[in-house]
Amino acid sequence: MLDLKTMGSALTQLETERGIPREKVIEAIEQALAAAYKKDYGKRGQIVRAVFDINSGKTDFVQIKIVVDEKLIRMPEDTDDEVLIKEAALNSTSDSPDEVLSLRRFSPEHDILLADAHRIKRGAVPGDEIIFPLESHDEYGRIAAQTAKQVIVQRIREVEKVAITNEYGSKLGEIVQGTVERMERGNIFVDLGKTTGLLAYEDQIPGEHYKQGERIRALLYKVDETPRGIDVKLSRVHPKMIEKLFMQEAPEVAAGTVVIKVIAREAGARSKVAVMSTDSNIDPIGSCVGQRGVRVTTIMSELGGEKIDLIVWSEDSKKFIADSLSPAQVELVELDEKNHQAKITISPDQQSLAIGRGGQNVRLAAKLTGWKLDIVSSAVEVVSTKEAAIIPEAVSIVTTEISSN
Repeated sequence: MLDLKTMGSALTQLETERGIPREKVIEAIEQALAAAYKKDYGKRGQIVRAVFDINSGKTDFVQIKIVVDEKLIRMPEDTDDEVLIKEAALNSTSDSPDEVLSLRRFSPEHDILLADAHRIKRGAVPGDEIIFPLESHDEYGRIAAQTAKQVIVQRIREVEKVAITNEYGSKLGEIVQGTVERMERGNIFVDLGKTTGLLAYEDQIPGEHYKQGERIRALLYKVDETPRGIDVKLSRVHPKMIEKLFMQEAPEVAAGTVVIKVIAREAGARSKVAVMSTDSNIDPIGSCVGQRGVRVTTIMSELGGEKIDLIVWSEDSKKFIADSLSPAQVELVELDEKNHQAKITISPDQQSLAIGRGGQNVRLAAKLTGWKLDIVSSAVEVVSTKEAAIIPEAVSIVTTEISSN
């Protein structure tokens, strides 16, 4: 005896916990019952459908036949292809024998002729479905029962994949929160509720450590459909995560009054963020920093102590490049538009600030501005081979002696 109360609870649970609509599960059950019926009692070519009533537990089975035009189908008695071609040519605009011979043969279990369909359904046209009731059966064989189970499982998986893709696809580029489920080979699997997200090793902030059951926030940046299911990929190093954190902490950013134009990030160490205001009365830096620095401090804490430099974005490339090297003070910026290269003159006492530890400051400035930066000292200054080796091609250090004349 079918326990309708238990089934109703299961449907509700699938709907609330996995986001699978109740009607989709019922549809899967109907398809499974129809497959089981056809396995034990159906005939070859037959289309069987089941109509399941969740309230009573009763299942009705019907056979579907498709209305076909006799002129467009090969009848069983049509064995002489030459006769068939001659007859079809009288009723067809096609002169191709191959096209006539490619017509599907009439199946009495699958098809019903248009003339016969008119006796049952007035106004029937080719392609319509004619429904015939079938005798109900309660007993099914082991193979049929197994087939039904496979159909239900497969259909629920398919519906679940669609539900997950729709829900998490709509969250692309947003910060999601979950719980650390397990860790394997440096990768972290995060329980997001209805699915599991992957925080790969390369998407983790260097130096951060996580424990099973710990709450974690990350940017959802990719949703992939694979043969094994839906892969939801997370990142804590993506530059967009900083933008989304500022949107959560600073109302001006969320409202669009303060716009984050570009971000250069070395996750876990330092980031440079260029901001601008669409309202002359609002200070973009102050809005992001917050009263007593509470907003930017909250974001830095979320990112494991990562330092954040806020810079006012400018259309003036010279000014923007000079500001991007903050906290260093720049004396002169000369642009080579053709090679998209900037020559920056700086005093010797500001050189270490401009370069930063390991070349980090000038490297981030180059990423932020999109220009190749050449730092020129206004006096002879020796750059150690260790420092020079770790500064990328986008940045070069040039030392020049200024004549005393």
